[in-house]
Amino acid sequence: MISRLLAAITLVVALYAEGRPYNPLRETDSTFFATPEAIRIGRQVLAYQRHTGGWPKNIDMSREHTDDELAAARAGYLRSDDSTTDNEATTMQMVYLARLYKATGDTVWSNAVARGAGYLLSGQYPNGGWPQFWPEMPGYRRHITYNDNAMINTMTLIRDMRDGTAPYDSPGLIADTLRQQLASAFDRGIECILATQIIYKGEPTVWCQQHDRETLAPVGARAFELPAFCSTESMAIVWLLMDLPEPDERVCRAIEGAMRWFDRNKIEGLRVERTGSKADGTLNTRLVPDSTSTIWARYYDLADCRPFVCDRDGIPREHLEDIGPERRSGYSWYSPWPAALFPRYEQWKTKHARK
Repeated sequence: MISRLLAAITLVVALYAEGRPYNPLRETDSTFFATPEAIRIGRQVLAYQRHTGGWPKNIDMSREHTDDELAAARAGYLRSDDSTTDNEATTMQMVYLARLYKATGDTVWSNAVARGAGYLLSGQYPNGGWPQFWPEMPGYRRHITYNDNAMINTMTLIRDMRDGTAPYDSPGLIADTLRQQLASAFDRGIECILATQIIYKGEPTVWCQQHDRETLAPVGARAFELPAFCSTESMAIVWLLMDLPEPDERVCRAIEGAMRWFDRNKIEGLRVERTGSKADGTLNTRLVPDSTSTIWARYYDLADCRPFVCDRDGIPREHLEDIGPERRSGYSWYSPWPAALFPRYEQWKTKHARK
């Protein structure tokens, strides 16, 4: 438990080094969840839960809503086109409500968590993968989606519910039958991860942001999200694999192959620099020399493993300055985050790596 906590802390530091605004739905202080403010937010969260059991994304459910806004939220109950795990939707709401149940014991919260779990289970493909939207999933939404950690967030939550890890350790929250379903879903998710790992020149490497739900091949999504080796999403996948307590030979091979790929494709001597402001249209992103810095491109070409960036025209380019300012500064093309894997990998090797 301690090692898992330390691992989670390290991952959070790595993923959110650039900072993000405070969101009460990510609150962890147990005293907060016994307050009227926490209850108020919880009731607003319930207003947005769809009949599917899932939630829509990119809605501030903590801001105090007007009566008309809450009525509009409840009016969307029967929608089937906006339930998603993209951008932490559904998983974030479930964690919050589980903490509310732990603090209050009110079954209104546990019932909503159970419905959310049902939604997550309902979206898993027979091959173990998850899309990012369901039950309605037009276009690229039907693909197995690692993008923005959608599937990994889902699997992490399922694992924690299966294991009764806080905040899912409250008596009565997870029924035995549900726990068994969660265990099966998690195992099938691991099988999907292993099956979608890209083999390059005979070696296991990393993953694409999306994989075809039938062929498992790397596929694109939005115009600037081309099929590629993807470092950011693969980091979260490897992190999850290294958290398995008893990895088999296939898992060990997958981790070792991915770590070799990360080591071979790191970019040393450059860092990301952001200047200006989005508010006045002067925001700009570029790479600048820095002898102490190691970064990874988000995308590497599937043919020759070269880093690339892309604009909304769908044409891959070599340099950030080759794409327009909107995409240049509106997407995370490079990051230092995978560096957090290496100390974790050294610890993992002492326990699990093959001789």
